[in-house]
Amino acid sequence: MVPAPSRTLLPLLLTLASAGALSAQAPEGPLPPPRPGQTVQQAPPLPQVKVKVALVNTAVTVRDSQGRLVDDLIAADFRVTDNGVEQKISHFDFGGDPVSVAILIETSSRIDPLLPELRKTGILLTQNVMGAQGEAAVVGFHDGVDKLQDFTTNADLIENTVAHLQSGGSKSRLYDAMSVGVEMLGSQPQPSVEQPGRRRVLLVLSESMDDGSETKLGQVLRQAQLANVTIYSIGLSTLRSELHSKPRDSGPTPIAPPGINTLPPMPGTIQTPETEALRTAGVDLLGLAAWAVQHVNDKVKDHAMAVAAAGTGGLHLSTYKDHSVEDAIDEIAAELHSQYALSYAPSAGGDLGYHEIKVQVDRKDLAVRARPGYYVAPPES
Repeated sequence: MVPAPSRTLLPLLLTLASAGALSAQAPEGPLPPPRPGQTVQQAPPLPQVKVKVALVNTAVTVRDSQGRLVDDLIAADFRVTDNGVEQKISHFDFGGDPVSVAILIETSSRIDPLLPELRKTGILLTQNVMGAQGEAAVVGFHDGVDKLQDFTTNADLIENTVAHLQSGGSKSRLYDAMSVGVEMLGSQPQPSVEQPGRRRVLLVLSESMDDGSETKLGQVLRQAQLANVTIYSIGLSTLRSELHSKPRDSGPTPIAPPGINTLPPMPGTIQTPETEALRTAGVDLLGLAAWAVQHVNDKVKDHAMAVAAAGTGGLHLSTYKDHSVEDAIDEIAAELHSQYALSYAPSAGGDLGYHEIKVQVDRKDLAVRARPGYYVAPPES
């Protein structure tokens, strides 16, 4: 038989039991500082935000040391990395995938003298750029942005639309029009690993300046990169337009044609479009493109069209002097149908931020051009 607790011990036991119960039921509060050598409990990690990027398509142009297009490579010759991680190529094609082309043409009053030449380009755009299996749409822009023809495989509709271009106001909402074109391309059937679909191409015929857009170039590049759109541009020369225009009957004579810098040239040189081109030849267009998509609200002041093309793996051509619009269209068409189309599903998932794409070819003395990357933004709340 266990003896009963003494009168002196019983109150002490009841006090200790009550304290233990109160301690177990007490609400959580600030933890006391840990004792030396004691392990501190860490807070659970925050969930990592990811955005689904189903498929990345990139057109790859390969040229030899003489500038000639290379057409005898196979998938095993290519190595693609996404943020340094090698990717498995899920689709490979050379020049065979049909294209969806959104054709953007400036129709501002500033390029009135060039409209007759532009109206004749319809057959080149359909036969050489669009091709037999492709589709195209036409957008005109000036003070406004006009969807002149939605996507169609009917070459006659495209040629007729281009043949009847009409000029509008004096502004040129270039970036707004590019945003519309990218949105139109992005609304086409989404690519997948099983069905990579058509190559998406934005072809812009415009002055290399924007006047009146609400959209920033960085926004356009983000849209284009995520929608797998390659941008090609043909720079319409305002100087060439001015030289072809009729003399004005009244009004002051401008110091220089629109778009021409009137500042003094570099010491020891005569300022011409050729010397200006040399001055910009050393610009890091890929670096500017990466900067633009990461600083989307900032303004790209110079070389905007060349930056847009470089940022998506495309090409910007000027039509000053003897290089006509027709020549530029032919050059772009030849490249489009001599490209390698590569696709991969990013193994890195959809990590936020800028993803750098590198495409390398396992052969010496070849120049490889592809899109430099894409930007994954957090989902809107």
